[in-house]
Amino acid sequence: MTEYFLQAFIYLAAAVIAVPIAKKLGLGSVLGYLIAGVIIGPVTHLVGQETATIQHFAEFGVVMMLFLVGLELAPSMLWQMRNRLFGLGGLQVVISTGLVACIALLFEQPWSVALAIGLIFSLSSTAIVLQTFNEKGLSNTEGGRNAFSVLLMQDIAVIPMLAFIPMLALPDLVAAAEGLQSSAEHHEQLNLVAHLPTWAYAIAILASIGGVIVLGHFLSRPLFHYVASSGLREIFVATALLLVVGIAALMSLVGLSPALGTFLAGVVLANSEFRHELESNIEPFKGLLLGLFFITVGAGINFEILANQALVIGLLTLAVIVVKASVLWGLAVMFRIKNSNRWLFSLSLAQAGEFGFVLLSFSVQQHVIPTDVATILQLVVALSMFLTPVLFILFEHVIMPRYQADTSNQSYDDIGHSASVIIAGIGRFGQIVNRLLVANGVKTVVLDHEASQVENLRKIEIQSYFGDATRPDLLHTAGIENAKLLIVAIDNREQAIELIKYVKHTYPKVKILARAFDKGHNYELLQAGADYTVNETYFSALELGAEAMTELGFHPFETEQKKYAFCQTEAAASNQLYQQWLGGSEGQKFDPNYRKLFMQMEESIKQAMQRDRMDKHDGAERGWTPPPKNYEKGFD
Repeated sequence: MTEYFLQAFIYLAAAVIAVPIAKKLGLGSVLGYLIAGVIIGPVTHLVGQETATIQHFAEFGVVMMLFLVGLELAPSMLWQMRNRLFGLGGLQVVISTGLVACIALLFEQPWSVALAIGLIFSLSSTAIVLQTFNEKGLSNTEGGRNAFSVLLMQDIAVIPMLAFIPMLALPDLVAAAEGLQSSAEHHEQLNLVAHLPTWAYAIAILASIGGVIVLGHFLSRPLFHYVASSGLREIFVATALLLVVGIAALMSLVGLSPALGTFLAGVVLANSEFRHELESNIEPFKGLLLGLFFITVGAGINFEILANQALVIGLLTLAVIVVKASVLWGLAVMFRIKNSNRWLFSLSLAQAGEFGFVLLSFSVQQHVIPTDVATILQLVVALSMFLTPVLFILFEHVIMPRYQADTSNQSYDDIGHSASVIIAGIGRFGQIVNRLLVANGVKTVVLDHEASQVENLRKIEIQSYFGDATRPDLLHTAGIENAKLLIVAIDNREQAIELIKYVKHTYPKVKILARAFDKGHNYELLQAGADYTVNETYFSALELGAEAMTELGFHPFETEQKKYAFCQTEAAASNQLYQQWLGGSEGQKFDPNYRKLFMQMEESIKQAMQRDRMDKHDGAERGWTPPPKNYEKGFD
């Protein structure tokens, strides 16, 4: 028992130390786990042969991962994404598989091995790419959205791959494995359909898949309702695990992939009201098991082979990245993904993925790929994943600046009219302001330096012009001399401040209304000369807070009163806070005196909430009287 405790401590300590460091360096958690495995395995030899046994257990994390992927894929969602999912994603998997298989054939591999290698390297790293997109704010770009579609298709494609790869087994490897089994005492794997005739085998498989779908649809809800009514969270967690483990066991008993069964169950439960509860319960187990799996992969890396065949492994890694990036580039052209998004789409998915480790391990178990070949390919997969941050650095620091320079060199639009209101920036904030004004007959001139954004707005007949609103000549062309208002809603904090300073100095009669990102930015805009500022999240947060009070039982009229009192108290204290901020030293604007004033304001808000109720009702529970029902019918 002590030995198990020590091993668990080593694995957990390696993950706790390496993964946060890797994330801070922008390498991602998957690479962090791999590095942790390398450190405790080949480098320090803290773990040994037991990693292979642990890896088999940890592979169940992949089964859980596919269950969670299925939960995210309601049939209606799949239908809406069908073009990008099956067109873009499907073509990527097929073409990449074919080209990589051709390269493997050049190395004189049998066609079945070449095809298996092609399937393995057609997949990219969902974990690394999505995490990097989130960290760098690339998820909502055109390149990011298309990359997500391809990753989703790849995750789905893993299911048929797991079912197909055993059919590629090499007779020599199978015979060798049978020989080993017969010479050793071995527990035969339990399989209920192994000796059935073909027709009965087919019926058993169809009945199993149909049973998962039907039972999942009709029995899961009553079961979860029954368990949830007990109020015992640990029993709900046990039920979620029971579901996944039970389906995986059923699929194994009929000779199918456990991942296939759990994926189908996930899709069936995607519309269930218990979906989020299932996700939150399964997610920690999935994360830990997958992390453990990657640590064992890192611990199993053979540095002796890497040193002896460094050139071959390096060239193979480069070939995989170049081939996949070329395929993705061609598909981006075909599906009209343009400019920097085309590069982002191509480079971000050029590596092999975490499923590559899974399929390699599975291929060796199924006697498809020889162990010595799999060892080299495992190093190629790992090395391509290690190079992913380099590809993102290439995109950010070499490719992206070139497109930004091209955009800045693009000639600005000729502004064909003038208006009383000029709006600088037509992102999510400026759009709403413009729509409100235009709907009320107010003429506006809208400027934005993002050509693609202007083009998108023109498609929905919102008149806007491509141009940098911080340039004096463009403001002059837009008629700033005769404008009544300038609304500043550009995304760059510093440029917004400089624009306000310039306009206030040059055209003092023009009123400036500005969007602030936070309280500090708000003060900076006021200091620059803005006449009115608003924090972009203030009123939406206030509305949500009021809605929460109503949901908690506060009467809507009382909620409105409280919200109004909150705003008034904040407004009364805002000038004093601003003056205190002005008086702070450089770099210490929010000094202890400011914080003290802020806490006093918070106390004032609490008193205002209480006073508001006490004043109007003399201590009664409610400080107001709502009007009677149908009171408006008494009006003429």
